[in-house]
Amino acid sequence: MKIDVYKIDGNKSGEQVELNDSIFNAEPNDHVIYLSVKAYLANQRQGTHKSKERNEVKGGGKKPWRQKGRGVARAGTTRSPLWVGGGTIFGPKPRNYRQKLNKKASVVARKSALSYKTKSEQLFVLEDFNFDQPKTKDFNAMLKSLKLDGKKVLLLTGETQENVYKSGRNIPKVNVLEAYKASAYEILNSQVLLVQKGAVEKLEAILN
Repeated sequence: MKIDVYKIDGNKSGEQVELNDSIFNAEPNDHVIYLSVKAYLANQRQGTHKSKERNEVKGGGKKPWRQKGRGVARAGTTRSPLWVGGGTIFGPKPRNYRQKLNKKASVVARKSALSYKTKSEQLFVLEDFNFDQPKTKDFNAMLKSLKLDGKKVLLLTGETQENVYKSGRNIPKVNVLEAYKASAYEILNSQVLLVQKGAVEKLEAILN
């Protein structure tokens, strides 16, 4: 399928790019997308949560009162989990949440995500561009020209473009990534997917 290429001023460049149907118009696999998103979100977790159990809480070495004769429940330590300031029962411990997804499944998930964006007309191809220096003002001007200001936008570049990345990193809801780094989650989590012409070739080389 062919799609128009836009300039950063919001106008069509008069050029069209051929999108590979096996990547941008494939039959989406929802289950593989689910596995990919689940693995991505799990891998973002640090797993450093920790609470103290009764043997780790300071104090409580002395028996608070005698065993019998007071008419209240017996107690051996003030650090019992039943007491305020005591340890935690079955609290969280540090653990590794990392999940693996094989390469074939990752490719299918990204193809499915790109296909969803294409079918819902949320994918736009831009001409290859770069900024002379990092300027958030220039990036905002581009978004306004494309009528995308205020929307959650993911821009995929064909190669590392530091000036473009630095120009967009301070804008809320905007994310700039090299094409080969984009996961299915990041693609689907955007309202609009902007892809540089060079990034289309990169995606087809990686995913085909």
